[in-house]
Amino acid sequence: MAIIVFLLTFFVVAGVVTVVWMFVGADAGQEQIRKRMNAVHKAERRGDVSQSLKLVRDEMLSDVPVLHRILLRWSWSSKLQDFLAQAGMRTKPAKILLLSAVLGLGGYLVAEFFFRKPHLSLPLGLAVSAIPFLVVVMKRRRRLHKFEERFPEALDLLGRAVRAGHAFTTGLEMIAKECAEPLAGEFRTAFEEQNFGLPLRDALLNLSERVPVIDVRFFVTALLIQKETGGNLAEILDGLSRVIRDRFRIYREIQVRTAQGRLTAGILIALPIFMAITISIINPNYMNVLFEDPKGPVTLAIAGGLQAIGSMILWKIIHFEV
Repeated sequence: MAIIVFLLTFFVVAGVVTVVWMFVGADAGQEQIRKRMNAVHKAERRGDVSQSLKLVRDEMLSDVPVLHRILLRWSWSSKLQDFLAQAGMRTKPAKILLLSAVLGLGGYLVAEFFFRKPHLSLPLGLAVSAIPFLVVVMKRRRRLHKFEERFPEALDLLGRAVRAGHAFTTGLEMIAKECAEPLAGEFRTAFEEQNFGLPLRDALLNLSERVPVIDVRFFVTALLIQKETGGNLAEILDGLSRVIRDRFRIYREIQVRTAQGRLTAGILIALPIFMAITISIINPNYMNVLFEDPKGPVTLAIAGGLQAIGSMILWKIIHFEV
């Protein structure tokens, strides 16, 4: 008993320390340098920079050198780093992985201490370990949606700046100063990249990589084509802004018309889980058959698979790409 209490105390303290370490922000000057070096590194990976720029040092995936070298061996660590940047988080991938491991092991030990059933402790530990990644995904989706919704404002401001006779790069600076986040931060980064010496084409391509939104790709493609072939840039920006606004109008109409279907789908997906938890509390012996009988785990696995398939079908029915 004393050993279990010791282990639980250790992992709880370790989890708290990890969370505090995870959300401690880096120095502003170091963050500025990191963004600029990362921009040049992205251009280097596309093969768009000279040999002299390849002397730039790779970005650290962890403050611990040994862990950094281990993470460099896996390609998914760089993808996780891009996800964190798109979510607007300054956390390093190693901190997310460490936090996930601590939470998963802590959840497993707590469930094992209270329930003493491995078939429940292991899924609970895996579910708790996924919490940091779910937070990153939710913050990323919310930030990209906010960027996409406010993107037409930036296009209108850029179009007015071009009509007034300002240079295109000056329009980028105006967006960074006048618009709200996350528009201001991303366009400020693009402006500083080209101001730092990176070609405008590379700065725009970096913008489309940092913000994986189809409207931004249209924007960058239109600018690159206009730069090579010519044309009225202000009209191109106005047309793109109008298309994005019309798309959001149609999307909101679809959201209104499918509100009842989304509510019904949510109830149908949550009902089996809710009933299982309720019956376990009211009559535990009734639910224990599913765990004690040899056929119980097989039945639960089949039911969980069918529930997952049904949830995906319902999700496809009520969600539309506009």
